[in-house]
Amino acid sequence: MKNPKDTICAISTAPGIGGIAVIRVSGTDAFLAVDAIFSGDVFSQSPMTLAFGNIISEDKLIDEVLVSKFKGPHSFTGEDVMEISCHGSIYVQQEILRLLLEKGCRVAEHGEFTKRAFLNRKMDLSQAEAVADLIASETAAEHRLAITQLKGGFSKELSSLRQKLMDFASLMELELDFSEEDVEFADRGEFKRLIQDILYRVNALIVSFKWGNTIKTGIPVAIIGPPNSGKSTLLNYILKEERAIVSEIAGTTRDVIEDRITIDGQSIRFIDTAGLRSTEDEIERKGITLALQKAALARVIIFLYDPWSEDPESIESKLETFEIVRKEEREVLIVANKCDLHSETRIPETHLLISAKEGTGVDRLLKNISAIATIQLEQRGNHIVTNLRHYELLQQVSQSLGMVRLGLDENLSTDLLSIELKRALFALGEITGEVTTDDLLGNIFSRFCIGK
Repeated sequence: MKNPKDTICAISTAPGIGGIAVIRVSGTDAFLAVDAIFSGDVFSQSPMTLAFGNIISEDKLIDEVLVSKFKGPHSFTGEDVMEISCHGSIYVQQEILRLLLEKGCRVAEHGEFTKRAFLNRKMDLSQAEAVADLIASETAAEHRLAITQLKGGFSKELSSLRQKLMDFASLMELELDFSEEDVEFADRGEFKRLIQDILYRVNALIVSFKWGNTIKTGIPVAIIGPPNSGKSTLLNYILKEERAIVSEIAGTTRDVIEDRITIDGQSIRFIDTAGLRSTEDEIERKGITLALQKAALARVIIFLYDPWSEDPESIESKLETFEIVRKEEREVLIVANKCDLHSETRIPETHLLISAKEGTGVDRLLKNISAIATIQLEQRGNHIVTNLRHYELLQQVSQSLGMVRLGLDENLSTDLLSIELKRALFALGEITGEVTTDDLLGNIFSRFCIGK
């Protein structure tokens, strides 16, 4: 990173032409730089206010702008900050940037504004990473998780665990100082209970990562069932486009077709699969194997059948032969298709009746899927891990604490327990940024856009 005391500037809005653009300036000389190109008096302007005026270059009017003033530490970065709201002309944006560079600013690096906020203790590292998640959020579920982490909910959970470990680590260090006198300051029974409790909470966070990843990539919903039951027709109707080939010939779908839509603020990834049946066709068999593998990863399974070809009363017993529908944390919706052909056919009350061709009942099916997804996510709580770096560090914490627990069972010496305890503390500290390296920070903030 370049000199952290430099005054930096960058366009914070999306690149290209728009109604307005915002240029952010942060650092010791932020007020001085903007005052030099602005027709108003920046230094007499009150903090947290807007001022209207002109950007001037050699007596030439560049634009009429609004200037926002934030006096450090009461700003996003914790430094003096000015934000210039100008018209969204690319020429205007570049001219204002050029003028600021002439007045001693430099262009900000990727994520440098957020990095300064972290270095100035305006947020911890996991909150800083949540800023990137918030910018990238595309659905209500992603937004909710990013906001929760940005507000520090995840950080508070980890800080609480780390502080409890720190308290015992201090007592163990004290024991090492008095090792020759055989004095025990840390209650081993209480310490073991603490390790058990923290391990349970850490492992719950680790398990939550698959849900965090699901929220980002879309909650997987697999459409399975016999050939010619209308799976591809249903997928095409849901996506409102011809994504899958539809034919009366059984076994048309031999590969897995996936696509995403948003339902009630949640990203849902629908997976169309090959029809499940016995076949001698090698390619179709491979498609069926792939279908079962994909279905095994789904959170919701739609078992679609044709009640004119299958006995509705025997469907549930047939389903029991598929191991995938008996896994935990997976809901199965049994759906009878082609109600447009024979509406008088009786089906069990637990089955949904639809027409994938006409769209009858599909909205109700989608509402059921959305409700199931909502319940499943709410059961996970707010502390859901969405970041791969956090996930890997939590695994290190779990491994080290597991070794500490084993050491307590085997009554190992304090110095051996202390080694693994310090590793766990270090890994927890890396998540929130209490322990950092330049390489770590560089890797994290290089993924941000320049204006953030």
